Amino acid sequence: MSGPDLCPRPRGVRRGAALTLVFASVLLTAAATNCLPRAEQHPTALAAGPAAADPREGHTTRGGDRTAEDVRRAAADAEADGKSASRAAEEAVGRSGDRWGAVYDKAEYEQYADALDGRYTGVGLWVARAADGRTRVTRVKAGGPAARAGIEPGDLLRSIDGRSTDGQPVTDVVARLRGDAAGSRVAIGLGRGSRVWTETLDRAVLDTEDVSVRNLSAQVVMIKVTAFTKGTGEQVRTAVRRAPKGAGILLDLRGNSGGLVGEAVTAASAFLPGGLVATYDVHGSQRALYASGGGDGERPLVVVIDGGTMSAAELLTGALQDRGRAVTVGSRTFGKGSVQMPTGLAGGSVAELTVGHYRTPSGHGLDGRGITPDLPVTDRPLEHAETVLSGLGGTS
Repeated sequence: MSGPDLCPRPRGVRRGAALTLVFASVLLTAAATNCLPRAEQHPTALAAGPAAADPREGHTTRGGDRTAEDVRRAAADAEADGKSASRAAEEAVGRSGDRWGAVYDKAEYEQYADALDGRYTGVGLWVARAADGRTRVTRVKAGGPAARAGIEPGDLLRSIDGRSTDGQPVTDVVARLRGDAAGSRVAIGLGRGSRVWTETLDRAVLDTEDVSVRNLSAQVVMIKVTAFTKGTGEQVRTAVRRAPKGAGILLDLRGNSGGLVGEAVTAASAFLPGGLVATYDVHGSQRALYASGGGDGERPLVVVIDGGTMSAAELLTGALQDRGRAVTVGSRTFGKGSVQMPTGLAGGSVAELTVGHYRTPSGHGLDGRGITPDLPVTDRPLEHAETVLSGLGGTS
């Protein structure tokens, strides 16, 4: 497992579902929920990590409005008694039966918003824990603090501020690298062969780089999307427009933690001439999301998915699969299809509470079910995807 240093610290949620924003390689930034900034705006979908109990379609013990009022009251009463409003709110969310509910303090919610805007505070390192328990750098962001200090992929990350990283979960290591604010300093102990040294770095605000494009051949373009942060949908549309005439597209959504639903709809619009992308309900009121016109409906398209494909990424996959626009290859997706809405609390905290669920154009619910690929494979899915694409006319 690996991840970039851009995940907020885990916060308490029901039955241990630690919500961190997973963005890039594992992401972790990590785990997801869907949220609606306003009822009239497009919903957002943030990936959510596994919890002990299976999610169920429509599963909330009480209605979203009643739950929100209970959580607000608990936070207000706690603050009036001089106790922690956030802790009281977390306990109320736990009692509500809302599996995907979460509570953020003010600083966490600001970090959360920054992450959705495609930004994070950190030093620009991606790390993974090796079989021997040590932590190794897997990627370094060009131009970031770590790159400027000469840190390279393959280096051992031995300690952070004097505390060993050996045997520590990647999520904890990432959170410690990330810190609280741009300009704060972190001392990183490193190893490369026989050399052992320490670098003190200033954290900075960095871009998440959630879309990458690679020409596998003259006839195959791979578009990898790791999260749907602000602007990613248009980046996908641009990549499709710039692809060589007649080339097929491999849309790699493996490990995609979700993000902004509006961005997923924009991405769908790159491949659809218009029409329905998904439906969703908010407090029982039915809504629909539509692709804008002008998408490329003819170019061969294969979508690669796995168990880390979540939320908004599942919404996009479901739209392309249901409408016969793409062949899906890989393994069943995570199954995160609920909608959350933020509720302001006493003390500046924010609760994200479930208010509805998404469905694909054919009416299939995603929550707790996920999407089964047209071609289920777990071994070398990209190779299988290229083979399928060749059958669609996307390779020569």
